[in-house]
Amino acid sequence: MRSLPLDGVTVVSCEQAVAAPLATRHLADLGARVLKIERPGSGDFARAYDETVHGQSSHFVWLNRSKESVTLDLKSDAAAPVMASLLDRADVFVQNFAPGVAERLGLGAAALRETRPRLITCSVSGYGSSGPYRDAKAYDLLIQSEAGLVSVTGTADEPAKSGIPAADIGAGMYAFSGILSALYDRERTGLGTELEVSLFDSLVEWMGFPLYYAGYGGTPPPRAGTSHPAIAPYGTFAAGDGTEIVLAVQNEREWAAFCEHAVERPDWVTDERFATGSARVAHRPALEQEIDGIFAGLTGDELQVRLRRGRIAHARRRDLPDVLAHPQLTARDRFTSVPTPGGPIRATLPPITLPGRAARMDPVPALGEHTDEVLTEFGFDAETLRRQGVV
Repeated sequence: MRSLPLDGVTVVSCEQAVAAPLATRHLADLGARVLKIERPGSGDFARAYDETVHGQSSHFVWLNRSKESVTLDLKSDAAAPVMASLLDRADVFVQNFAPGVAERLGLGAAALRETRPRLITCSVSGYGSSGPYRDAKAYDLLIQSEAGLVSVTGTADEPAKSGIPAADIGAGMYAFSGILSALYDRERTGLGTELEVSLFDSLVEWMGFPLYYAGYGGTPPPRAGTSHPAIAPYGTFAAGDGTEIVLAVQNEREWAAFCEHAVERPDWVTDERFATGSARVAHRPALEQEIDGIFAGLTGDELQVRLRRGRIAHARRRDLPDVLAHPQLTARDRFTSVPTPGGPIRATLPPITLPGRAARMDPVPALGEHTDEVLTEFGFDAETLRRQGVV
């Protein structure tokens, strides 16, 4: 079997929470060795977010498989030579300290790369290394609020944050892709580079459509729940048995098919209330009332038969237990088992698939599980450092 693309790449990461650990977990998925540096005693604070997965945090087991956990008190003078040795043999250094902390610890990008020109450094922060918000707290909800995501999410009456940590995930994915591009660039130039990714910049990029809409249209796109401000029928509808179906009828061809097959009202195609996209939006309440009345006489299965027959864009609105049993995931064998300190867990395979090469799905580490092994490998006496309180 061929090796994974990042086999032989070593990543040292001083990381916690979501964004940086997500980036390095994707690197580990592709074969990189990730040495996760954690605080002695407590470790990555995401370990304590909850206890829902065999007594472990759901965030932590999601983000930290296939890594080696090494405890090290970076504030101790005795930790400096350990970190120096690790970084001497690293290809990538990732950190998401608060701004200025890396420099105070002697781990700033400029200082590290002065003597390690091939090293790729990646700093993940809330707002970046400059500007008036540089030192502001940057939890995901706060970034979602500052970047405007909350303002466009939810219903007309109530804004809402996204149900997943969108800012963290965005930054983690940009860090991941940035590191991959830097590794590719190093193959051509022989030199590493310094990367900087902020949660705020990442989420503002994701806000491109509503920002353009508001900046050039004069008003923001209105919040509409699962509906759409400029398309109808679009959103969640219920069949008579309570099955929720999400529709996305986005062009006149689909509208004609919807009229013929889904509601069996071909006359709606020429009904002046519904004949054009703008007319359907203008008469949305009447349209939805008519649709609701027809769907109420159908079961979810009967409705889906009609929608499939007309090749009409639709989906089930699934709750999370339904997603875990999703037939598409089952048919494509997208689940596997990953060991954790609390016992094996079910995990989805990485989204990036490589034909003929099995995904790397190694264990989630216990805090400090690999400390002795790694320190010995790099020529240090773990027991001596432990007596000094360094690990």
